[in-house]
Amino acid sequence: MTILSATELVLPAASLGPENPLAPLRTQQELHQVENLAGLPDELRENIQYGRLHSTLPCLNQDGYDRSLVDTTFPALVLENDHLRATLLPSLGGRLYSLVHKAGGQELLYRNPVFQPANLALRNAWFAGGVEWNVGSTGHWTGTCASMHAARVVGPDGTPVLRLWELERTRNLVTQLDFWLPESSEFLYVGVRLQNPSDSEVPAYWWSNIAVEQSPETRVLVPADQAWRYGYSRRLDLIDVPRYEDSDLTYPMRHGRAVDFFFEPLAGERPWIASVDASGHGLAQVSTERLRGRKLFVWGEGAGGRRWQEWVAPGLTGSGYAEIQAGLARTQMEHLKLPAATSWHWMEAYGRMSVDPVAAHSDDWRTARGAGAEALRPVLDELPVREREWLAVVDAAPVERLAVGSGWGALELARTGWSVSAGTPFAEDTMTSRERAWLPLLDGRLAAVDGVPDGTLVGWRELLEKAADNWLVWYHRGVARHYDGDVDGAVAAWLQSGDNPWALRNLGLVTGDLSYYEHAVALRPELVPLVAEAVAAALDMDVARAERMLESAPDDPRIRLLRVRHAVQTGDPQSAHDLLAAGIQLATVREGANPLTDYWREAEEALGTNRPVPLQYQFGMGGN
Repeated sequence: MTILSATELVLPAASLGPENPLAPLRTQQELHQVENLAGLPDELRENIQYGRLHSTLPCLNQDGYDRSLVDTTFPALVLENDHLRATLLPSLGGRLYSLVHKAGGQELLYRNPVFQPANLALRNAWFAGGVEWNVGSTGHWTGTCASMHAARVVGPDGTPVLRLWELERTRNLVTQLDFWLPESSEFLYVGVRLQNPSDSEVPAYWWSNIAVEQSPETRVLVPADQAWRYGYSRRLDLIDVPRYEDSDLTYPMRHGRAVDFFFEPLAGERPWIASVDASGHGLAQVSTERLRGRKLFVWGEGAGGRRWQEWVAPGLTGSGYAEIQAGLARTQMEHLKLPAATSWHWMEAYGRMSVDPVAAHSDDWRTARGAGAEALRPVLDELPVREREWLAVVDAAPVERLAVGSGWGALELARTGWSVSAGTPFAEDTMTSRERAWLPLLDGRLAAVDGVPDGTLVGWRELLEKAADNWLVWYHRGVARHYDGDVDGAVAAWLQSGDNPWALRNLGLVTGDLSYYEHAVALRPELVPLVAEAVAAALDMDVARAERMLESAPDDPRIRLLRVRHAVQTGDPQSAHDLLAAGIQLATVREGANPLTDYWREAEEALGTNRPVPLQYQFGMGGN
């Protein structure tokens, strides 16, 4: 019998905190830049050059979290039969948090025992564990720490289907996930559909990121003999599988540093990937043909890799985790072209893998991957049938609402009149006061209320340009113009917006004139993201002006790090050392950036002491 139920999950959790009100005029630095494009195959090169996201607008950044863990209740939805129990978190991007094989009580995923955001996503906040659904653009998607709509749907066999859906706001793609667990099935089926309701082509991106526990004996099996290696050196290099750097790359714990391997699909092989232990047991993910990409990511066994795992999973026990992943393209640097008024769909399946351990760990790679394919043959054969069955209910209307996502989808439908599936409704009653504040713009006005402006609806630029003038309209016009590449028009609009910290900050960022930043800080001296950005800009141009802003800056780890930088720049390495030695827990330290280590080494070199970098500051992706 298959049961779908709503429950609650209590986890030690850090507060996500408020969104950053500063408009994200540019994305955070994205690690996956490729500089050897000329040497890549034409299709791969063209896909990499197409569709990159230059801003997460209309979404605002989520960087207000901390690292204080408090027991917190999260809504959870559980789908189970006699063989599997799947637990999903609708308020956290629909994360498949847990998948338990009931016969042996085996958790098939890496289940993070805490909720601790870290700075790895497009909007900053991201958390580790389970299966994350990534849609939109290279990087962890804008909805990874946001709510999705959820409902019960009657499945093709009469069992309940759990449906999650939401509007991905940077691309305006309707994202639908249907979780189906037939009564006798030992695999969880996940039907995915991306709807492009607009009259324009849209860059499409999808990766299912699956965290699995690792041990020295864990091996990843996949139908590939080559892989594109990306090791944060801005290159994609095609290498043979499994031998790499005098080791077997398919064993996650044999890597000293963080690395991505994007496996090149083998012609004639159906797509799958699995992670198995010494006994040949573990998790397998299979899919229909559209989801062709497969990847292995490891943090690496160096100090930096271990530190990152402890950072995203405080209290980490055992040997940590690796990620096996599945995507639309061969690599995560690529976007594909989704035509106007078109939907793409595919079926995935997740379940327990059992394969002969001698074969799975054979030194002969063809033997190992062949054994994996043979073990998965029944589910691979069945998957196209299951997909056809699912498509019979893909547009079925929900019969019971289980969770409410955002009202942004309903708002966009009110503006555009787009047609979306009855299976993924965006009801008017899902709009909160936040979304409803934009409705008057459809009639040419937007109230100039005091307070913090929301993320600009950059797709509404035409309406903003026609609206009645006030400071808020001018502010949003400027952001929309900047998003479209009209920098001069943006500056003109922000000047018209007048004496408010939001327009002044944008002027400071875009023009480089520190006086705008200083004026903005004077108006909102308590706003840490603003002060930190202003001081950082001043340290690049005029240290004396940075010092004046630091004198009254609030106490925050981001400000303390800037004080360290100031001390290093002004020839005071002892003060820099003292600040670092006292401890700075920078919650928003960025993947690939390592300022704590850099400043420590600079201070030590200047002092001539060369004390080793403390372990808590070692976030290097290269293994140190």
